[in-house]
Amino acid sequence: MTSSHQRQANGLAADVTAFLPAMNTPAAAKPLVLRIAARTALQMHCTQGQYGRIPRLTSGSDAMPKPPPQNQQPVATSAAEKSPLHPRNRHPGRYDFPQLIAACPELAAFQISNPHGKPSIDFANPAAVRVFNRALLKSQYGISHWNITEGYLCPPIPGRADYLHGLADLLATDNAGVIPRGSAIKVLDIGTGANCIYPLLGHSDYGWHFLGSDIDATALACAQANVTNNQLQQAIELRLQTQRGQIFAGLLQEGERFELTLCNPPFHASAAEAASGSRRKWKNLGKQAPERTLPELNFGGQNNELWCTGGEASFVKRMIKESVGVGSQVLWFSSLISKAGNLPDIYKQLHKVGAQAVRTVAMAQGNKQSRFVAWSFIDDAQRQAWHTRRQG
Repeated sequence: MTSSHQRQANGLAADVTAFLPAMNTPAAAKPLVLRIAARTALQMHCTQGQYGRIPRLTSGSDAMPKPPPQNQQPVATSAAEKSPLHPRNRHPGRYDFPQLIAACPELAAFQISNPHGKPSIDFANPAAVRVFNRALLKSQYGISHWNITEGYLCPPIPGRADYLHGLADLLATDNAGVIPRGSAIKVLDIGTGANCIYPLLGHSDYGWHFLGSDIDATALACAQANVTNNQLQQAIELRLQTQRGQIFAGLLQEGERFELTLCNPPFHASAAEAASGSRRKWKNLGKQAPERTLPELNFGGQNNELWCTGGEASFVKRMIKESVGVGSQVLWFSSLISKAGNLPDIYKQLHKVGAQAVRTVAMAQGNKQSRFVAWSFIDDAQRQAWHTRRQG
């Protein structure tokens, strides 16, 4: 077991078990949570990713999406085993700035040296972060054109990629340990945003077909430009959720089926809380200086991207409640959970609605610990049969 997997397993155990004494749940609910923690921590002891039976990706599969051009090597230059990121993540170490600049020359204007003398960018500069992402996507994922409307969320790519890799591993547990690839795998991205990052990365890595939804028409117009400019209209569909108070209702059509849903929910409860969180991050990173004007929000973001009434916990609990109504149309629902303190209430809600299976997968990037929770209303045998029908 690598040190990174050990940290992930320990982090998951801490996330779950630390809250058991405070959970005001029926006695029957606590064994469920303990089983989740034990099962997932055990899975993370495997050396071949988070689930032991899953093989590393190979380039020989017909369903494998096109890799970056052969004359390009992975951007990261340090050993992958030192990274807390998923073993298949394309960004396990230090970024190769000469390679990134070769792919996207405009990045050269934003390159600086960090306090250790290593090349970097000023992550407090939204324009620099946007161009940096553009270089990563072009160099590593073959995405030649990417942009976002000013003020919209500019996501850190490595962490977004880890969520997708964890979901791929999750699908493999119902598919004889084999990660399913290709356009037959349908994925719903709730709140895809102007950046459209999950569909772009997921299609590049696994060839999956995506439906991206959002309540913001301006964001979807920007996302559509990213799809069209990369000629991905057959792989990525975008749909406006016109019922702003709903997540699944009014969005999914009768007969539509998805192997996965994913979501990066707005995790703040107010605009003031979002701004306070950004100031705290800058301070922790040593970027707070009296003479310097910093952006109010690191990585940008519009209101609905960053906060909602009740914050992350309220949004995810609403998603869980709504998922019951479309439970037969989705193999696995999932959501990122940024705050470990929200897990007990989420587990209680899942128990209340009768989820047949619940998984919690820990993730880490730098000093940040995160995780996603996945749930299904379909039992083990039926999930395996789902894949069998798809392959037949």
